[in-house]
Amino acid sequence: MKDRRARCGSAWLIGALAMIGLAACQQQEAVPEKPPAMVHAQMVELTDDAPTITLTGEIRAQVETDLAFRAGGRITERSADVGMHVSADQVLAKIDPEEQQANVTAAEAAVRAAEAQLRQASSAFERQKTLLSRGYTTRREYDQAEEAFRTAQGSLAAAKAQLGTAREQLAQTTLRAGVAGVITARNAEVGQVVQAAQPVFTLAPDGPRDAVFNVHESVFIQEPAGRTAEIRLVSDPTVRATGTVREVSPTVDPASGTVRVKFGIARPPVAMTLGAAVSGEGRFKPRKTIVLPWSALFSQEGRPAVWIVDPSSKAVSLRAIVVERYDTGRIVVREGLQPGEMVVTAGAQLLRPNQTVTLAEGAPR
Repeated sequence: MKDRRARCGSAWLIGALAMIGLAACQQQEAVPEKPPAMVHAQMVELTDDAPTITLTGEIRAQVETDLAFRAGGRITERSADVGMHVSADQVLAKIDPEEQQANVTAAEAAVRAAEAQLRQASSAFERQKTLLSRGYTTRREYDQAEEAFRTAQGSLAAAKAQLGTAREQLAQTTLRAGVAGVITARNAEVGQVVQAAQPVFTLAPDGPRDAVFNVHESVFIQEPAGRTAEIRLVSDPTVRATGTVREVSPTVDPASGTVRVKFGIARPPVAMTLGAAVSGEGRFKPRKTIVLPWSALFSQEGRPAVWIVDPSSKAVSLRAIVVERYDTGRIVVREGLQPGEMVVTAGAQLLRPNQTVTLAEGAPR
């Protein structure tokens, strides 16, 4: 009796499980298959790309001159400061002229003494000349008088030269600009004792200016379209000028890894004063590159990648790429793609490898 009940219970359990399995199969068959993901795609093509580069620099003088006293002494007066525009004859500083004035006084006294000796020697020579013509003196005395006269003339000329030198040294106690320009540095103060030729001011003469930029060395990989660049004032972009490459530093700054480039500006606008911040825009020669919208970019193990659409099966696969440059709204691809391949440009974030996609209407197929 018990065996019969057990057999009946087992049969009932098997039948119930079979019905559940059948119902599950029917439910799975009832679930509709997901349609292929709809994406936008773009055919890879080589296009002419002429990139531009914008850098920030400053306006500097093409030439800067150190101004110094030719004589040493203690500075008693300073009438110029950094940033001041000075004229050619403007006095910038003075040193104590006591020593130089004493030299002038001594030189003037020497000139007066030489003049007196010359007058005396000239009179004696004239007398000897008259006496010799009348036969009242000897040739030897005449020659001695002439020699004394010539010596007195030389002594006077030497004294006058020394006086001129002393007066020039006295004039050098006053430091003048020499040319019109802007004072860019001051290296001494009133009361300081300076040596001859010790720089006191640095002057940037009026004239051509440079726009100076520190350019990363990687920029020089590409060939520029020309030697000019458009220079604009950062504070007022409407103020602009054209700069021409004048100097490229032959060495790289070890601290910043940049190369200093100077663009000469022949006639800078008045607003482009020394030290003004400017931006420079240059162009490179166009070349064939692959350009994609930024939305096509994906990531594969932390590296840039894109989804490639198989033209026959419409299945997608992930492809690693090398990006040469990131621009606003687009990327420039250096390696990883070939012309004619189709790349997903919208909807890439929801894809998985080997997934079948449908290209949105209007997209290239």
